[in-house]
Amino acid sequence: MINSNLHTLPERTKKPRNTGITMVIDKGLGLHAAEDIVSSSAHIIDYIKIGFGTSIVTQNLKEKINIYQKAGLEVYLGGTLLEAFLVRNQLEDYLKFVDELKLTCVEVSDGSITIPHEQKCELIHYLSKNYKVLSEVGSKEEGIIIHPNRWIKMMKAELQAGSYKVIAEARESGTVGIFHKNGSAHVMLIDKIKAHVDIHNIIWETPQKSQQVYFIKHFGANVNLGNIPTSDVIALECLRLGLRGDTFFTFIPDKKSEVHLKILK
Repeated sequence: MINSNLHTLPERTKKPRNTGITMVIDKGLGLHAAEDIVSSSAHIIDYIKIGFGTSIVTQNLKEKINIYQKAGLEVYLGGTLLEAFLVRNQLEDYLKFVDELKLTCVEVSDGSITIPHEQKCELIHYLSKNYKVLSEVGSKEEGIIIHPNRWIKMMKAELQAGSYKVIAEARESGTVGIFHKNGSAHVMLIDKIKAHVDIHNIIWETPQKSQQVYFIKHFGANVNLGNIPTSDVIALECLRLGLRGDTFFTFIPDKKSEVHLKILK
């Protein structure tokens, strides 16, 4: 990254990092597009999720994953795919597929199917022996309300079972889980979660710009954010650094908007 010597920018964590994570969703990029995103943004991406079940129908998948991994990005398959294997009682086949792709990270979710939470935690514990586990909390269905206390209980239990991070569900649309149908933040839920779960252990799914702005303003430049569209990676980093209008004054100490210029002569 170019050193511009611009003062008072927030200090970003460095890769490999535990906080300030950016997780990007790949919904079917081709090889050239994967090369482009690596060329422009690999330095600010931590995880690439091969979204939902796209890995089953994507051509040149191994080659694409290799592009990402060579650039130092952690790749994993969307949790919906694991659910598709689980509902067919094919966990062993899923793990063979993961190993064939030489992946070391897996996502465990139950947004489309119902798994008793104790069994979900057992699965997390089992997988954590051989993989880094990211587990997702929340439903993908609109209108399904999970009480904040249950969110907290599930997040804590899944972290204890072996999850590296828990993902707060919002879907790629950003209209369920921690957000209302119109995309606005479910403030009461988020505030209750942050009061009881270490936010460094949470990746908040924020596919929309307004949602990214909300979390950066409330939790700072190094909040963990996920489900970022591939087209928005650079723009998100600008939000994190206050280099975009939405967060422009967030990291300026005096917050003054009026500037008296000293023109060099």
